Amino acid sequence: MCRLVKDGAVASGFRIDGLQYCNWSRRIFEQMREAELDAVHVTATYWENTRELLANIGTWHRYFVEHADLIVPVRSAADIDYARATKRTGIVLGLQNCSPIEDSVDLVSVLKELNVHIMQLSYNNQSLLCTGYAEQQDSGLTKFGREVIREMNRVGMVVDTSHTAERSTLEAIEFSSRPTVVSHANPQTARQTARNKSDRVMRALAESGGLMGFSCYPFHLPNGSETTLEQFTEMVAEAVEIMGVQHLAIGTDLCQDQPVEVLTWMRNGNWARVMDYGEGSEEKPDWPASLSWLRGVSDFPKIEQGLRDRGFTPSEVDALMGGNWRSFLEHALAPEKRSEV
Repeated sequence: MCRLVKDGAVASGFRIDGLQYCNWSRRIFEQMREAELDAVHVTATYWENTRELLANIGTWHRYFVEHADLIVPVRSAADIDYARATKRTGIVLGLQNCSPIEDSVDLVSVLKELNVHIMQLSYNNQSLLCTGYAEQQDSGLTKFGREVIREMNRVGMVVDTSHTAERSTLEAIEFSSRPTVVSHANPQTARQTARNKSDRVMRALAESGGLMGFSCYPFHLPNGSETTLEQFTEMVAEAVEIMGVQHLAIGTDLCQDQPVEVLTWMRNGNWARVMDYGEGSEEKPDWPASLSWLRGVSDFPKIEQGLRDRGFTPSEVDALMGGNWRSFLEHALAPEKRSEV
């Protein structure tokens, strides 16, 4: 039977990863099942335009046919329950940039109809909507950005500010009529980098009913690739003091099996002719060494054990490992209800 989520309740027993961008293959889908992941938010776009995104969605449609015994598409939050009940992993399509909507607010609803449920307002640089964290000046939300957020709220597409600069993030949280997310980032107190989030952002996110997923990407962690599971769960415990456990989750940012060429493209896109070496690196781009406790998707349950060892209660562990994501998506993916005349 599916576990349904009642209003105000926190879903229990779910395992949901709030962000991955792996080199997708049957082997990775099998590892998702080994980890008993009920859902994964997957990146369908970094710099792609509309046509390129459509091709990526087409590839996912092929995956859903070829690997139907392992994965299912998520059209609404109830599909996560269905994936769990049938021992498969629900795939939530999301965008790490707004580039596929180009300069048309109407494309928001088109992409929602294609089951794109989450969109970052910017990646690392300035977008038509707002400022990315790597820019020197943060001008906040643009007029177009406000219109896009209004439309995302209407159709039930989640506003994600993981790579967005401070002022732009705060303005998005304030302007959005629905709670927003930071699907994959960590507190700046854990590692002082503009990519992570300040206490001010974390408090605003929590006060608005939003959610932040902890990233396991080494450049976001206190001791890089040498960060221990104990240090990671200490970071989680400290964030709970700021936001409350109900506003926190996991978004590993795993990029398993991706070649170095993909990393170069992720950092530069189509807009730079000089190499952007990326924060934390002054050498030729390369993936950081894997964490000893998270070498791939199948290691996801080790986070759960680490949280238990830290002293989190069973209900708190449930919430952090996926329950908060499931409860959030119950309302976030549904379109706004029209007022009766």
